[in-house]
Amino acid sequence: MKKTNSYRNALVLVLACGFGAVAQAEAPAKSATPAATSKKPSLDRSGKARKGKASYYGKQFNGRKMADGTPFDPESNVAASRTLPLGTKAQVTNLENGKSEVVEIRDRGPYVDGRIVDVSPKVADKLDMKEDGVVAVEVKPIELPEGGSTAQISSGR
Repeated sequence: MKKTNSYRNALVLVLACGFGAVAQAEAPAKSATPAATSKKPSLDRSGKARKGKASYYGKQFNGRKMADGTPFDPESNVAASRTLPLGTKAQVTNLENGKSEVVEIRDRGPYVDGRIVDVSPKVADKLDMKEDGVVAVEVKPIELPEGGSTAQISSGR
């Protein structure tokens, strides 16, 4: 009986050490993921034009609250940016066809690498990007908000 208990204790000890090593190996990966996800880009008040990819809001976002607290309206000229301040007016130009539209940044996103703006379906129609879904764009700030008011950005030409 003593031998059986010794084997059982040894087995429990080995299993506990094994599970501890697995949990320890997983811990860094779990703690690194939220830190990477929660890293917020700083707001860009430079007024510089940026190039990247644009996508547009799907139907599931209709009526949902945006970052500025207003409900999303697919028939509005609104957009989401991770870096431009809320309230910024910007010109979005489809680099494939040259079509442009002025939008107001009222939401945060997109959260996909390489994408710099999400636009409403109305804007996507005007930019002729709905068929492709994602297109290369230039986003050029026109007005930046300043404590409740907006500041004009020089054309830089």
